[in-house]
Amino acid sequence: MSNALPGALPAVPLPDILAFVWFMACWVGYTFYADGRDETRRPVARVMHEYRVRWMERMLDRDNRMADINIVTAHMRGGMLFASISILILAGVMTILGNLGTAREITSNLSFAVEASQEMWEIKVIVLLLIFVYAFFKYAWCLRQFNYTLIFIGAAPLPEEVNARERKDYPERGARLFDRGINTFNRGLRAYYFGLATLAWFFGPLFYAVAAVWVVAVLYRRDFRSVTLQTLTEQDGSDGA
Repeated sequence: MSNALPGALPAVPLPDILAFVWFMACWVGYTFYADGRDETRRPVARVMHEYRVRWMERMLDRDNRMADINIVTAHMRGGMLFASISILILAGVMTILGNLGTAREITSNLSFAVEASQEMWEIKVIVLLLIFVYAFFKYAWCLRQFNYTLIFIGAAPLPEEVNARERKDYPERGARLFDRGINTFNRGLRAYYFGLATLAWFFGPLFYAVAAVWVVAVLYRRDFRSVTLQTLTEQDGSDGA
């Protein structure tokens, strides 16, 4: 019989506390590192900002901005897709929360899984739920920001109306506005990565800690060491020879 008092908080094992703290440190730490303003680092996001400035400069030279609108609309479709998927995932997590007995029974058949109490399972599922709630809010906010970018493009002066000041300031402002939407989208996508890492927690705190490190390694490689980044930053070495 349990000696816990009614209404008392569940006792969380120390390894699970340490694993969760490590997980949050990895997530928050990488977010500060990747989204920071350090000029010595050039992740994909910073390089793409330069391309967006060029895009906005060319946008000012076009009478017809449908191509520019289509670019933003394509990003909006991606945001809407992930927002919808987040709702479906939340529905699935809620289903797991209502059938913890079955989920625990399946996991207990794995030889490497660490047995956890009913209360710990509830905590893990709630953490997973909160992660995807966070992701949904990020995707919803990125859609709003993409809408603002569409209005910004619609309000852009025509080529014959552009003065020197607008030609200097408008592309940078437009790129920054679009960057905000992309940055929000990226944080929502990052939540998906760490949400998948949280699934490892159901097998034990050690798996959880290792999964968090693995996610950071994958994100770092894609943001700072990917072939895509090299392609975006490489210079044309041809000199006409």
